[in-house]
Amino acid sequence: MTTSPLPTRATGTAALLRAWTAPDAGQEALRREYVGFVEERGASALERDGGPHHLTASTFVLTRKLDHVLLAFHRKAQLWLQMGGHIEPGDPSVADAAAREAREESGLATVALWPGGLADLDRHVLVGSFGRCHTHWDLGFVALAGRGEPIAVSDESERVAWFPVDALPEATSPDLPGRLAHVSAAVRAGSSGSVRQG
Repeated sequence: MTTSPLPTRATGTAALLRAWTAPDAGQEALRREYVGFVEERGASALERDGGPHHLTASTFVLTRKLDHVLLAFHRKAQLWLQMGGHIEPGDPSVADAAAREAREESGLATVALWPGGLADLDRHVLVGSFGRCHTHWDLGFVALAGRGEPIAVSDESERVAWFPVDALPEATSPDLPGRLAHVSAAVRAGSSGSVRQG
């Protein structure tokens, strides 16, 4: 239970989560848990050093036709994943963290997040060599890009490549197809969901 007002960045994240209408019952259950997590933990919920459970931010970089996704083969996880990672102290918001991670991990010169905002939630336990991190409470955003734009591999990855959304590589996380379905549906609908009133 929070005994003092949440710091600004945590307040903004809680407000973002409260305003989002999830696309299905599973995402709605997660949304409620995320709100409680941020309200209970405050600023530490957004910090890598705030504990083994913390928020992260992802960007699903899709082509404008939504038929291809840009993935990075993550060096630690040894999986093809969307761009994303920890929220850094200099990131003004979770959305800013998502855009920064997308630029760093894709090599794209510019990343403009889809204006619909939050598009997906995914909480997952980490396996392998992730140090003190145990569970990532990930918030997924979307950016659109052209397959002809220059891309580059970062220090965290071994490869970066485009894949058809209906023909993903074998070494992907099992939740990736479902997350892609969520974010693609949100973009097609023209918004991430209606804003809650009150």
